[in-house]
Amino acid sequence: MSDIMVDQTHKPEETAVPNNLQQHHKQDEEHHQQQQSVRENAEYEDKELHKLLVPDITLLPLTPPSAVESNFASYFAPDFMNPGNDQYIYRHPNGLCVVGLASTHSAFKDKVGVSAVDFNVGKSDRSGMKVTGKRKKNAQHFESNTALCKVCTNDASYIIRCCVKGSLLEVNERLIKQPELLNSSADREGYIAIIMPKPADWHKVKASLLSLEEFKKLRALC
Repeated sequence: MSDIMVDQTHKPEETAVPNNLQQHHKQDEEHHQQQQSVRENAEYEDKELHKLLVPDITLLPLTPPSAVESNFASYFAPDFMNPGNDQYIYRHPNGLCVVGLASTHSAFKDKVGVSAVDFNVGKSDRSGMKVTGKRKKNAQHFESNTALCKVCTNDASYIIRCCVKGSLLEVNERLIKQPELLNSSADREGYIAIIMPKPADWHKVKASLLSLEEFKKLRALC
């Protein structure tokens, strides 16, 4: 009888040991799964970061984007006021608009190209307008058809206009002494002027302008 009692008293201990082992084993498995999940998440994040830092070379453009392409949205006003008077408007995210001659402008069809730029048009010399102050309160407000300057070639002259209604902040005075900048870099150092339109005025004129792709199709540019 006592033997039986002894055996019965030991049975709970014998069954408790395997249960504890199973519980520890389960905890180890859960811990291992958690570590595996952390490693997989870390590997995924590393791969995503690598994609951002090292892009697929097959998806890169053949030539890097220019400063204009990176910082401005390009719009075009073909035949503005007169046939062949193609002008560009590069708009910065802050609203500033850089105005100039598109590469298809009639002035560039002359063999010699542009030979002179004169900002003395209308009733005032645009190059004499100096805008000061943070808010540019003394800037003059012009309509889209207001003349900015006259561009001359050996055979003709062309009136270049604002294209957008707004405040004239600056004209490129370098063109007075270096008109050849228009022939070599009309879309960069050879810009004509910088204008700040009001948001409402910009939205109105934007509807009449062409995007870069639309302008290329119009002029059949490659």
